[in-house]
Amino acid sequence: MRRMARFALVCLIVCAGLSVWADGGSGGGGSRGQSVRLPGAAFTALETINPERIRWHVRYLSHDLLEGRGTGQRGGDLAAEYIATQFAEYGLKPAGDHGTYMQRVPLVGITTLPETRFSLIPKQGETMNLKPLDEYVAYDQTQQAESDIDADVVFVGYGIEAPEYNWDDYKGVDVRGKVLLMLVNEPPSDDPKFFKGKALTYYGRWTYKYEEGLRKGALGVLLIHQSQMASYPWEVVRNSNSGEKSFLKAEGRALKVASWIHLDVATRLAAASGMNLDKMMTAAQSRDFHPVSLGARLKAHMVSKVRNFESNNVLAVLPGNDKRVSDEAVMYTAHYDHFGIRPDMPGDNIFNGADDNATGCGILLEVARAFGSSAAKPRRSILFAAVTAEEQGLLGSEYLGKHPPLAAGKISLDLNYDDVKPLGAPEEVQVAGAERTTFYPAVEAMAKDFRLTIRPDARPEAGHFYRSDHFSLARVGIPSFSINEGTKFKGHADSWGVEQEREYVEKHYHQPSDEYRPDMDFVGDAAMARFGFALGWEASSLSKLIGWQKGDEFEAARVKSQQ
Repeated sequence: MRRMARFALVCLIVCAGLSVWADGGSGGGGSRGQSVRLPGAAFTALETINPERIRWHVRYLSHDLLEGRGTGQRGGDLAAEYIATQFAEYGLKPAGDHGTYMQRVPLVGITTLPETRFSLIPKQGETMNLKPLDEYVAYDQTQQAESDIDADVVFVGYGIEAPEYNWDDYKGVDVRGKVLLMLVNEPPSDDPKFFKGKALTYYGRWTYKYEEGLRKGALGVLLIHQSQMASYPWEVVRNSNSGEKSFLKAEGRALKVASWIHLDVATRLAAASGMNLDKMMTAAQSRDFHPVSLGARLKAHMVSKVRNFESNNVLAVLPGNDKRVSDEAVMYTAHYDHFGIRPDMPGDNIFNGADDNATGCGILLEVARAFGSSAAKPRRSILFAAVTAEEQGLLGSEYLGKHPPLAAGKISLDLNYDDVKPLGAPEEVQVAGAERTTFYPAVEAMAKDFRLTIRPDARPEAGHFYRSDHFSLARVGIPSFSINEGTKFKGHADSWGVEQEREYVEKHYHQPSDEYRPDMDFVGDAAMARFGFALGWEASSLSKLIGWQKGDEFEAARVKSQQ
């Protein structure tokens, strides 16, 4: 009763705060930041969004019976079927393959087997035979059962070539056939015009490092893990790269070794090569840096179990009611996968993924239900996508971006939910990346009406924009961002929310302890669902499609998608 009373109070606050404006939207989110009127029926549907329904979804999706929702595994398939069934119950039309709710995603599962041998041979001293998971993780992205590599190791700093920032770590050095040792993240700066200052760009992400190494012709990449630069401890790297890892089917060349190594390993390798890693890392922060051959080699025999399989994105659509724009859409996304079961782990070895990302799925489903129940329908169509293989490197959303149910140029906006912690009533909202779109004035206005302060990214150096599924949609031009709470919650100081986040990252993120608990408070998740519902309805009602701000890194992709 107390929880339901609190829900009623929050609804009352939201309803009182959500003003109703005169009609006449601002086009693509123009400078006035006006909002369109929510029809009465839509407002009624928004009010039905209920934290307890989100709780029920989270409880089920993170239950042990779903075995951690592993990609291509029984539990993941059960989660997909559950979500599809909910979409059908809400009256949404299938938007997947052949009139179904499922979009098949062809994948290859790679398990690095114990027979693998991974050794660094320094210029001086003994061979370093590395221990898997404790000292390194590695995958053979060629998707072959066995491959060998014996190649020189070259330190290439951050491994970045960014002409727009006058930065080139390669300096024209031929690294074909080499193994590249490099740092994660990017050169530190407080200048927002240089790699966006403290905010991480895509150049700092580990996926870019692998991609750029491959473009340069390298055979392998060794990423040096350092907690501060990576923004998470070694345990996250180990847990995220143990057992089977999924890839989209390879097309063309691929790295024989895609690896992380522990900072201690890199320190020992540098010392055995007559160098000092701290000095090397400092030198890498200069534009004058040149690649450095360590005189060391990586000798590895990669043995992999290769499994070809399919997983599914779950897609549904609510058709728009305006024939002039019903072939255009606003999209909502959330990933349903997690890490499954790790057989070699003693004790609790189920990665339930309650926060990450049963919460996002619970919100997605509740928003879908609200749209489906509304007596009035939005002008543009509303797409819902629960995607697979996010934890494997945003693979499901990457496939969705390359094979959308309608052309990317006709999708006005993607609103993504990922890891929305059930911590109570929020007083802030995070919409990092929204400011890069022409829709941002409307987002600001809506946050004000919901009495939510827009909180800047609390940890811009972590590069969260590039770490969730909205990024895959942004890469094909679709204006996209995630909606989440800030760190200020009703009844608590800001420091409390910061501490909750710190504790989660250190003790629960990508660990079996990310589990459902009955004392979780889903009021905040419901608030984020209502906020997203209102934003999506408004975006669907604008006179023209949303775009990226002029000069944004995704603007060119948007223009291309609409030609």
